[in-house]
Amino acid sequence: MNGIFLKRLALSAALAGLFAGTLTACVPLVVGGAMAGGSLVATDRRTSGTQLEDEGIELRAGARIRASVGDNTHVNVTSYNRQVLVTGEAPTEREKQLVDQIVRGVENVRSVVNEMVIGPVSSLSRRSNDVLISGRIKASILDSKDLFLNAFKVVTESGTVYLMGRVTQREADRATDIARDIPGVVKVVRVFEVVTEDELVRGLPAQSAAPRPALPASAPAN
Repeated sequence: MNGIFLKRLALSAALAGLFAGTLTACVPLVVGGAMAGGSLVATDRRTSGTQLEDEGIELRAGARIRASVGDNTHVNVTSYNRQVLVTGEAPTEREKQLVDQIVRGVENVRSVVNEMVIGPVSSLSRRSNDVLISGRIKASILDSKDLFLNAFKVVTESGTVYLMGRVTQREADRATDIARDIPGVVKVVRVFEVVTEDELVRGLPAQSAAPRPALPASAPAN
């Protein structure tokens, strides 16, 4: 199989996984492979144990939230390296804080970034559009020559894009620029764990790095 076919196959798998998780917590997206010549490997930058922990965090948090809040609250929980991003809409500050407490109480959670907004639950059409935006961003990252798709998680809520991952500063800036250029993107918020290339090459466990807060939100997209 040639390189073009492999790339299309990987993109098809990525988009299939994306649409399978349209209205639920984000599903981890993994595209295997490696680059020759001493470049950083194109594999998930978390240990296999941490990947399982992230999946468990999303499942447990989602179940506890569904059991505790009403239908007038829409919540998405996304975990990367045990840093949890919470997005969606809550009718009042009380529900938002309740969700925050639930997520912080889940086993293995290292830190929480609560980006829920106070307001009515988003419509199905709005969420479908957000899925398309995320899909276009992932496709653009996949098409880039200098980024690895599975180093990132992409979450979109009402046109606001949240970027997660364990990346270098260059990768963070490059992915932000890509997201800004996608039609429909209102704002890009970076929730990265920024590391040096040396840290990635040496393969330091993600747990060894101190938790980093979300980077300041970028300027609104053009």
